[in-house]
Amino acid sequence: MLEALQYEFMRNALLAGLLAAVACGIVGVYVVVKKIVFISGGIAHASFGGIGLGYFLGINPVIGALFFSLTSGLAIGGITRKTRLPEDTAIGIIWAVGMALGIVFIALTPGYAPDLMSYLFGNILTVPFSDIFLMLALDAVIIGIVVALYNEYLILSFDEEYGIAIGMPIEKLYLLLLGMIALTVVVLIRVVGMILVIALLTFPATMARQFTHNMKKMMFLSVLFGFLFTVGGLWLSYVLKLPSGATIILLGGTVLAISFAVSRLRLKNNKIKQA
Repeated sequence: MLEALQYEFMRNALLAGLLAAVACGIVGVYVVVKKIVFISGGIAHASFGGIGLGYFLGINPVIGALFFSLTSGLAIGGITRKTRLPEDTAIGIIWAVGMALGIVFIALTPGYAPDLMSYLFGNILTVPFSDIFLMLALDAVIIGIVVALYNEYLILSFDEEYGIAIGMPIEKLYLLLLGMIALTVVVLIRVVGMILVIALLTFPATMARQFTHNMKKMMFLSVLFGFLFTVGGLWLSYVLKLPSGATIILLGGTVLAISFAVSRLRLKNNKIKQA
């Protein structure tokens, strides 16, 4: 791995992995604790409309994805909170419309979309330095919001009814959380791709939750696991010549499965000792 760092694309990939781990580690904890994984999936897939828009307008598709992710997140939150439409129905509608718009925009764009597969399935080895700055800025926004509103989001995550009782602006906080998920989706698109975003949002946080229920510790562990999954998957993809995004997810899924098996075995042994 060290010899590979002589190449600029590998150094960029390592930086992108670290920045992605920070975003998915922090926001992923809220996604897992709040049980809004499928909302995250809806936002991620709706962002394809922004990728298509980026190709159509001739701008960086990541910028288009940022716009569509934020818009779809607010739309899902607004529909589920202010109408009687079921949450899964709202997610399905935004998901389908975003994907359809992306396909239409790409079809209307003259020529061939050369990097489309990297946005769908991820290719951390092709992340340019300009995207590193964008990822850094989005991470800074996420960290700033979480630091400023940590207590409020603690209440939102575990006792929303108490928050309403003490007069917290629950709906605004919820929409802001969806906005943070949208920012995280954009950070992760170039790393694991739009289709695999849900996995990197949930795997590190789920594994961290096995070790602690303290939110701050959970976020720290989630960031650490996310970075290890990303760097480990990057190294394996480099050595085995496999797609980077899929390798990162498969490594994370394997480690998570082993962690669950070990925890279950430990719990079983404890029950046997107590008996």
